[in-house]
Amino acid sequence: MLRGKQTWWFANRPVIIGTATVVGPDEGDGPLAADYDLIHPELDMQQKSWEKAERLLLEQASDLAMQHAGIDKNKLQVFVGGDLMNQLMSSSFSARSIGVPYLGVFGACSTSMESLAVAALIVDSRSAQYALAGTCSHNCTAEKQFRYPTEYGAQKPPTAQYTVTGAGAAVIAETGDGVAVVECATIGKIVDLGIKDPFNMGAAMAPAAVDTIQTHLNDTGRTPGDYDMIVTGDLASVGHRIASDLLRRDGVPIEETVFTDCGLLVYDVEKQKVQAGGSGCACSAVVTYGHLLKRMAKGELSRILVVATGALLSPLSYQQGESIPCIAHAVSIERKERGR
Repeated sequence: MLRGKQTWWFANRPVIIGTATVVGPDEGDGPLAADYDLIHPELDMQQKSWEKAERLLLEQASDLAMQHAGIDKNKLQVFVGGDLMNQLMSSSFSARSIGVPYLGVFGACSTSMESLAVAALIVDSRSAQYALAGTCSHNCTAEKQFRYPTEYGAQKPPTAQYTVTGAGAAVIAETGDGVAVVECATIGKIVDLGIKDPFNMGAAMAPAAVDTIQTHLNDTGRTPGDYDMIVTGDLASVGHRIASDLLRRDGVPIEETVFTDCGLLVYDVEKQKVQAGGSGCACSAVVTYGHLLKRMAKGELSRILVVATGALLSPLSYQQGESIPCIAHAVSIERKERGR
């Protein structure tokens, strides 16, 4: 049901019964390597194109998530997925392989939580017993579509971010064994403060993240202290600092020990050549479905708020001098109590 202005409250508490993460070599060299299910040693993954490699990532993550959930695709009623490619190519071709009813969603890098929110809503309304949510990105496909092909070797400013090569998927069910439940989701609205620089998306997305966090807290009557961790999607070092400043300006009592960003967690920004940090659909997906849920399984986290952020630009809009519309979707995930 709707709570407040923008928050879906899931009364039946859909269960995350299985997740999986698959990543590329740069992510495998990062600090969260032990939390991924599969690490590819090469970017091409023995495929004939970067786009085919990206599709493979999502197909593998989806298959592994179903294996971990203990179900096969014959039990799935719907797959909710999206990515950065034109016409959601990676997700649509993966859906062809999975062979179940498919809903394609696009929120740019916010797609991980958008797909999870929609899948949880479908299950909570009992329109499906099992739903799969998944997303993916690949460094070379994103660079080729939105900026310059990697072979061109273009230099980037320090505000730029490094697209995560990876995929994350989760199986959502009405009931069952699982580490966590999806408690609620706050659906973001477009925030655009006029930034036009595609190499500074952290600054463009930060206000959207702040808007969604504040809306979520108002809708639920909570404070940041009600969460063990509030994690934005891919603001990286530039956007995270701006978001922290904006929250403090607005009097939101958030501690740095609670507030962090997937783009800062996925890489070692001091040692790896990733500019300001990670980005891409897979950024929040692999951190959430890998690292954060594993911490939850260990009892280190009880409730987290994942606020995935997205810059909704296209090559066409950028070339026409448009600013960058941004959005953020937040999902509250709680550790599942034993026996419930």
